[in-house]
Amino acid sequence: MKRVGILGGGQLGRMLLQEAADYPAEVSVMENDPNCPAAHLCNHFIKGDITNYDDVINFGKHLDVITIEIENVNIEALESLERQGVHVIPRPHALKIIKNKIHQKSFYQQHEIPSADFAVLNTKNEIHDHHHLIPAAQKLATGGYDGKGVQLIHTKEDISKGFDAPSVLEKMIDIEKEIAIIVAVGQDQSTALYPAVEMVFDPILNLLDYQICPADLKQQTLWKAEAMAISVAKNLQSPGIFAVEMFIDKQENVWVNETAPRVHNSGHHTIEAHYSSQFDMLWRVLLNYPLGNTNKIQSSIMVNLLGADGYQGETHYEGLEEVLKIPNAFVHLYGKSTTKPGRKMGHATIMSDEKQELLLQAKKIKRTLFIKGKDKL
Repeated sequence: MKRVGILGGGQLGRMLLQEAADYPAEVSVMENDPNCPAAHLCNHFIKGDITNYDDVINFGKHLDVITIEIENVNIEALESLERQGVHVIPRPHALKIIKNKIHQKSFYQQHEIPSADFAVLNTKNEIHDHHHLIPAAQKLATGGYDGKGVQLIHTKEDISKGFDAPSVLEKMIDIEKEIAIIVAVGQDQSTALYPAVEMVFDPILNLLDYQICPADLKQQTLWKAEAMAISVAKNLQSPGIFAVEMFIDKQENVWVNETAPRVHNSGHHTIEAHYSSQFDMLWRVLLNYPLGNTNKIQSSIMVNLLGADGYQGETHYEGLEEVLKIPNAFVHLYGKSTTKPGRKMGHATIMSDEKQELLLQAKKIKRTLFIKGKDKL
């Protein structure tokens, strides 16, 4: 039985642990919050700071394998653990590239992987030197997630809203579609690709609203996207699960937007809709087993369930019973005891080979299920 550690105890850790029961693994989780979504599902819970060198060293030194469910971890500690013989998946050098948006963009450039034109900034005033990139998206080098750490600069007048910190300024692409492809890389460097998904984002919250699998793409465009996703994963030279988010422009060009070195929101539908889910697949990678079957069982749509506007505090579910009556819908609640507007509280996956049925049921869920806090804002 292998001793496996997960840094982070959010919903990704929770879903990873739900798959762990099928494998010979003794799993430890480290997180600051003893009431986090993953806390009660692991064999051992250790309260600690995943960004603290000593905490990560003490957590990992007796483990066989260690992985992450969020990028914001102490990489120096992971490098030290790797030198001590602990398997770190994904490897620290890959995390170092992805964790910093400046390093990530430079990585794409170095390996000739198409991504939007960009400039590296240290201060807000430097945006004035790159008017040719406007309209642009400014992304903080570190610390951004779920739409945070991104500022859209539509005109020169918006420059004052920019971040006064190390960042990248990316020229906006005329987007037709946003897609994601998850690539699994085994310890033997074997690869497996999940079908591309089309992602639709909430324009206000700037995070994923829902996604459809498989994405409706021309064959040539899909081949291009798949080749680029494999190129990203291979050049990172690390086992693991890599979610490669991409833009398709009006001319059918494909551009890599960002990569996540872990299980990802764009793969939640795989739990029911694919033979081997992204979470099952990561266990296969961590324990050095053959990669699973990524084929879809049925087409699907995945809807993020967010905290309702105007409420915060102790979580209350409204309309859950009604949604659970939908025969082809599968609801996953993340066990978060408190909610606030826009917080990811769960997701629902709907399966059907009829696209209109998928969209209809997704709309029904969004109209029916509200996750509210006890306190009105």
